[in-house]
Amino acid sequence: MTTETVSAASPEVPDLVERQSVTLFDESQPLTLASGRTIGPITVAYQTYGELSPRRDNAIFICHALTGDAHVAGRHREDDRKSGWWDGFVGPGKALDTDRYFVICANVLGGCQGTTGPTSINPATGEQWGPDFPFITVSDIVTVHKALVDHLGIERLLAVIGGSLGGMQVLEWAAQYPDGLASAIVLAAGAKLNAQGIAFNAVGRRAIYADPAFKSGRYYGEEHLPRFGLALARMIAHITYLSEQSIELKFGRKLQHSEELTYDLLKETEFQIESYLHHQGKQFVERFDANSYLFVTRAMDYFDLVESHGPMTTALGKTDARFLVVAYTTDWLFPTPQSREIVRSLLESGQHASFAELDSPYGHDAFLIDSQLPMLARLVTPFLETTYQTIAQRQGTRDKS
Repeated sequence: MTTETVSAASPEVPDLVERQSVTLFDESQPLTLASGRTIGPITVAYQTYGELSPRRDNAIFICHALTGDAHVAGRHREDDRKSGWWDGFVGPGKALDTDRYFVICANVLGGCQGTTGPTSINPATGEQWGPDFPFITVSDIVTVHKALVDHLGIERLLAVIGGSLGGMQVLEWAAQYPDGLASAIVLAAGAKLNAQGIAFNAVGRRAIYADPAFKSGRYYGEEHLPRFGLALARMIAHITYLSEQSIELKFGRKLQHSEELTYDLLKETEFQIESYLHHQGKQFVERFDANSYLFVTRAMDYFDLVESHGPMTTALGKTDARFLVVAYTTDWLFPTPQSREIVRSLLESGQHASFAELDSPYGHDAFLIDSQLPMLARLVTPFLETTYQTIAQRQGTRDKS
């Protein structure tokens, strides 16, 4: 097992954060995946915020969404233009208060931001894995992250929190490691992806497959990468993250560079919404890998809590963790009935469950949008405080006895 710091934080600039990595599951003890294949060693890239308490009871693990990474808050360098993807939610005095909690976020297995994935070197060949990387599931992702938490010396997490694919991981944490968490916060997620979601993922993957530069996934080292296909996949997916209301509010039928229609079939960005989606695609290809996109979307498709762990009352009834489940009114990727199904199963199994449907025009991505974070914080902050106080009270009772 080896640990490496990729970039160092500066005490003079408080929001600078370091990315760290640890190598787990070496060749002598590889990870056995849900598919039956084995893989090792596995490098896990992660970032931490705040300080772990002496009792190691204040740790919160963040499960990132489909194309996220460990860089959840702060900046790596002083000249970084953007902070982490949840910077408005994680930090001193924020919902995940790093003055009080020790916050961890790690890149998923199969990713392309430091954790072992298709872009990593296959030790058996000395070349990048590419399409030969083994098939992964949400269960495999959580198993790796649990090994990271163990490596950090944490027996039980105060909370596991995540949205979308991250929310699926939270449910898997509760089912697979019921004693490993005191609370679970599930945002804009479900116990499985519905047929419509699988369909959009399938179209996105087809866009990548159809790119001539894809070359069956063996494009590393080539002059041309499958940027067009990956950008198109992102454009398709991004539509599912929005809502009709948010698109209309922001773009409507506004034109991009003129006040009149051009009647030019070859003009791709005549409307502002077209320009916006092209921009999203172009940005995405600068930070993501096409093979990783294929593997991680398939992991999302395959996730089915009931199929893996039995009826939801059984799957989630094994833990004594407190649950907070949050849905959004305009989320059509994971509509509110899916969240209600989770809550209903929790209540039937005698679990402590809180539920809220937040009214937002921003669709599935609402849990990531800065303007929507205050209303989410009003739920998460007291939920975590109550959970932490409960743990402290129980510990105090045990200490007296």
